[in-house]
Amino acid sequence: ATNPQWQHPTVWNPKVNYSFIKGRHSMKTGYEYQRIHTEIQDVNPLYGNDLYAGQFSRPAGSAAPSAADSQAYNLADFLFGARSEYQLVNFYIAKYRQVMNYFYFQDDFKITKKLTLNLGARYEYATPQWEAGNVLSNFDPVTNKLIPAKSGSIADRAQINPDRDNWAPRLGFAYSMNPKTVVRGGYGISYIHFNRAGGGNLLGINGPQVVIAAIAQRPTDTSFRPTQAGYPTGLTDPDKFSPLLSNISYIPRDTPSGYVQNWSFSVQREIMRNTVVDVGYVGNSSNHLVVFADYNEARPNRPGENASIQARRPNQAWSAITVTFPAARANYHALQARFERKFTNGFSFLNSFVYSKAIDTTGQALEAQGGSGGRSSPQSFYALSAERAASDFDQRFNNTTAVIYELPFGKGRKYASSLPLAADYVLGGWQLNWIHSMWSGQPVNLSYNPAANFQVSQTLPDWRGGISYRPNVTGDIMVPKGQRNQDNWIDPTRVVIPTDPSQPFGNAGRNIARRPGLVQADIGIQKSFVLPFREGMAIQFRAESFNAFNRTNFANPQMNRSNAGFGQIRTNFPARQVQFALRLSF
Repeated sequence: ATNPQWQHPTVWNPKVNYSFIKGRHSMKTGYEYQRIHTEIQDVNPLYGNDLYAGQFSRPAGSAAPSAADSQAYNLADFLFGARSEYQLVNFYIAKYRQVMNYFYFQDDFKITKKLTLNLGARYEYATPQWEAGNVLSNFDPVTNKLIPAKSGSIADRAQINPDRDNWAPRLGFAYSMNPKTVVRGGYGISYIHFNRAGGGNLLGINGPQVVIAAIAQRPTDTSFRPTQAGYPTGLTDPDKFSPLLSNISYIPRDTPSGYVQNWSFSVQREIMRNTVVDVGYVGNSSNHLVVFADYNEARPNRPGENASIQARRPNQAWSAITVTFPAARANYHALQARFERKFTNGFSFLNSFVYSKAIDTTGQALEAQGGSGGRSSPQSFYALSAERAASDFDQRFNNTTAVIYELPFGKGRKYASSLPLAADYVLGGWQLNWIHSMWSGQPVNLSYNPAANFQVSQTLPDWRGGISYRPNVTGDIMVPKGQRNQDNWIDPTRVVIPTDPSQPFGNAGRNIARRPGLVQADIGIQKSFVLPFREGMAIQFRAESFNAFNRTNFANPQMNRSNAGFGQIRTNFPARQVQFALRLSF
């Protein structure tokens, strides 16, 4: 449904930097300019999309169906041509423009031989994106109209007011307590001037120039159109744009730039020659991140009611309104430890350990790992606080060990350095590499497919504000560790699909389960063969085995309660892979 699709960027990026030293000050200043022209074709579904999720074939008055029965009813709908929704869009190419300006000043001030301060500031101004031909529009909730772009100021052309208050301080220090111990810390702010999330936050992809037709329907509707009837003629013609049949976009005009505050503190100690230990704390806090939702989300059906989605919307003049809302937050805190022995006598060792926690109120569009259920849209736009949870990428434990060991045999090595050339080719000069990784499992998110009378919006992708329906839970949904396996990872008896159309939003929190962790060893061996034909010529042979011990690392469980395989794991990370390589250097 998303093909063809492309974006062709052209960037002009001149910059100038100037460094100078004055006394104990080492200073830098500079300016960077970016002008970005991007040709984007990202409207879908160009070929149409039919959905069968209404369970129209379910007998009236029957009990709540099981997951298997729900799938069977939807399959029957498909056979009868009783689609619950159909979607289509017209072809459109947006010619986007954006200009960015960055100024900075930095002073590394060596106060004493032991203490250095890093002081600096940046000013960043990035225009909102505009369209070269002013083929762009934004919804205005005050006038209840789509406002087209026009020539004039950047606000007129982008239909978003520019944010000119993006100051970013930089503070840091390094203190040498003694020749073997250094303490470091820092703080800074970074701004987010560009977040491409599919076509969800591109106002060029908006009505009336782009008609994203998304029609939810029921067999009782007089306008019901079965599959065999195809799509209405002229459905997506811009001159026939209908606010009741189209999904439009809205970005609040005073949307501020998202920003991230970062801070860190660490102590590094040399515990023996060429061996250091580094322990630190790293944190950040993000604000004004983007969440996608339906600004015109319908209320649920009242008890005993079976009204259409449109009849339940607060704004009866429009269908779904995708809002790019700058209300999401995130934070991250981590203990980080590193033990490193630098390469000495043919041996190096590095172990990095992280114990962390990441929390946010939304996922990032188009970044959810396959089957994780991660979404960038909430269960309800009117309950954004309920989305606060562990981030999709939250990985509490991560330990990685890397070892390089040169076998001490052969020319230039500790043993057998006088081997004959032929013997050295076979026995000498080998190097062993080992990377061992251990990661804890990341969060996965529950979901279910609601029947038509449970829905409060069309079935849109998350980056268009599609509703992320979650089921009810009655306790800890994770199977006890001793009983947990690929056939029984999530307990289905504790996850229940809502049965009351007036209560379509389950009590399950976001990201309340976790997938299995990963343990993997990657091993490599290599050797360089010096060739006698020419000085400096050699062939390097490498053999590498990824997941060398062929350990089965399971991926995500099935998290959709409407799926008959709910709670089971049927995918895994790659098995052992072996590769060989030769490299000629001269």
